[in-house]
Order: sequence, then C-alpha cells, then structure tokens
Amino acid sequence: MSQQMHWKNILKIKDFQNLSFSTFLHWMGFGMEHVALGWLVVEMTDSPFMVGVAMAIRMLPMFLFGVFSGFFADNFDRRIMLRLVTFISGTIPIILGFLLIIDQVNIIILLVFYMFSGTAFAFILTLRQTYIYDVVGESGVVTGLSLLQIFSQFGGIFGSFLSGWLIQEFNVGIQYIAIGLFSFGSFLILLNVRTPGEFRGDQSDSFIDSMTNYFKLLKNHSILITLMILVSMSEIFGFTHMTLVPVFSKDVLYLGAFGLGVLTSIRQLGGFAGLVALTVFQSYKFKGLLVLLITTIFGLTQIAAYFSSSFISFAIILFLINASAMSADTLFKSLMQVSVPNKDRGTAMGSWVLSIGTAPLGHLGLGAIADMRGAKFGFLFNGVILFGTGLISLTLLKNVKKIVL
Repeated sequence: MSQQMHWKNILKIKDFQNLSFSTFLHWMGFGMEHVALGWLVVEMTDSPFMVGVAMAIRMLPMFLFGVFSGFFADNFDRRIMLRLVTFISGTIPIILGFLLIIDQVNIIILLVFYMFSGTAFAFILTLRQTYIYDVVGESGVVTGLSLLQIFSQFGGIFGSFLSGWLIQEFNVGIQYIAIGLFSFGSFLILLNVRTPGEFRGDQSDSFIDSMTNYFKLLKNHSILITLMILVSMSEIFGFTHMTLVPVFSKDVLYLGAFGLGVLTSIRQLGGFAGLVALTVFQSYKFKGLLVLLITTIFGLTQIAAYFSSSFISFAIILFLINASAMSADTLFKSLMQVSVPNKDRGTAMGSWVLSIGTAPLGHLGLGAIADMRGAKFGFLFNGVILFGTGLISLTLLKNVKKIVL
C-alpha cells in the first residue's frame, strides 16, 4: 500500500483545481436537472410510477454503455474525450429548454431527451473518474476522488436550490437552458487542464478485442465481480431513493417546486458531509471493511425514512441517506480502480458505470411500489434489503474486508 497523498497537496495541483471547478459547474447543472426531472414528470403525469420510468430511462445508458465508455477511456486520450462529451452534454438541455418554452414537449419527447442526457452522463462519469488518476496518481486517488465528489456535492447543492427558485419564479424551460450553460462553462474550464490522459495509443485494441480482454480481466481479478455486485445492490436498493423524493415531497409533505429544491439541496449537503468524513478516515487502511459498514448504515437510514412525516425529520434523514450513499460510492470507485492494473482503470470505471446502470430495475420497481403502497413503504422496502445485504456481506465477504488502500 502506497503512502496516501495529503488532501492539501492535492489541492495545490493546478490541473486538479481546474478539474474540480469544471466538476462543480457540471454538477450545478446535474443538481438542477435532478430537481427538474422529478418535478416535471410529476406535473405532467401525477404518477410515481412514471417518475420511476423517467429515472430508469435516465440511468439506462449507464448499463448499455458502461463497458463501452471504459473502452473509450482506455483507448483514447481521456482529457480530450472528456472535453468533447462535456460540450455535447451542454447542447441537449438547451434544445429541451427551448422546446419547453414553446410548449412542444410531451412525456415521450421528454423521455427521449432523458435517454440522450443519460448517455452523455455515462461517458462523462467514466472519463472524469478515470482521468482523476492521471492527475493525482495512485497515492492520491482515494482522497482525490473524495475531493472531486465534494466539489460535485457543492455544485449539486447550489444547483438544486437554484432549480427550485428558477422553476417557481420563471419556468422549467429557462431552467434547462441554464443547465446547458453550466455544462458549457464546465467545458471551457476543461480547456485549461494540461495533464495528458493516459491511454493505450498504438497498443489500442478493437472493441471486440477489448471485450475479450475484459472477460479475461474479470477472470483474473474476480474481486472486481464482487465489487460490481455490491455496487449494483447499492444502486438498485439505495440510490433509487431519488425516485421517492419528489413523490414524498408532494404527497406526504405537500411541498412545491421550491420546497423540493430545498430538500434536494439538503440531500446534496449530506453527500458533502459524508465525503468530508471520508477524508478524515483516509489513514484507515481497511477500506473494504469500511465500505461494507457504510452500506449497512445506508440501509438503516432508509428504514428511518419510513417513520418520518415532517419536513425537519425527513430533511435530517435525507441528509444521512446521502452521506452514506456518497461515501460508499466513492469507496467503491476507489477499490475498483486499485484492483486492476493502471492500463485497465478505464475498464474498471466502465464496470462501475455498468454496475450503477442496473439502477433502472430499482427505479421501475420502486416507482410501482410507490404507486401501490406510497413513498414511505418504498423507503422501508429499499432499506430492509440493503441493510440485509450489508450484514450478509460483513459476515461472508472476507476478500472485500481485507482490501487495504
């Protein structure tokens, strides 16, 4: 295990500063989109199930293109590809925003745009998470990812709050145009990042060869499969709580767009707190054991949401839910990257994107459950399964508990 770079030293790296600011701007847009997605679908359909469908379609490209995005990250300069995809991601919400302003959007058109947006996001996740390794190296990858997630959460906090205000004071079309502008701002900052992205160059494989090598990688590094399963479980029965938040906000707390924006900001603030806590534990070497403990807590916090019926109590619980979610997510990404050789880190991140791409199963199922039994029962259902997964993993997965970083 290499000596971990201190967070103060990482923050002194110029390219990390630019990458972090770019991430902040991009996630401002993502935070805005998250509020707008749930609010717009609820307003159009008044159906918790359709919120689940929209979330599922938004996440489906993660599953469809997860490994393919890893192929891109390993075979092309990650820095250049990140710039390109970030620019493309800015055009999608601007087009949707103009269509919303002229009232030419129905639920089908909206879902098509969410598919395009999710596709761009799948590639951005893989490229950005892999490129951080090029910028800070192995000794800084855990803390670097945590810091990058902190900037993400800050962006999400401001974006979520701004989104609720824009929808309430103007309209959702203006808000989507703003999302695109933040993505373009993120792109401009990336132009100042100078560290070349590592890639195979003349040693690049065809996609078919890459897939063959991918299965060999899984065979030789079976721990990656175990981590992929755990990530999938945390997505299907953890991160899918996002489907329930707009429904809970409207049906239980009777909040409008601004109230939903405030709740989402508090949720993002919880993610920030979880990541700060993770940097405190940077010297604790048994990161595998730590991620299993946090996954168990992730389940418990969702169970607590079932017993909430006031804004204050739900806001506190939502804060804790996302604190667990973001810290677990960062640890999983770190463990997957260090479990493979450097030349395969893009593939490892593609595997992570593929794993979180299983979330549509959870969004659809949870949307149906919320339709039948309400948002509260949805939280209970998710929480019990994820809590059980954590306990079983702590008991049986000795290979994960022994991972040090």
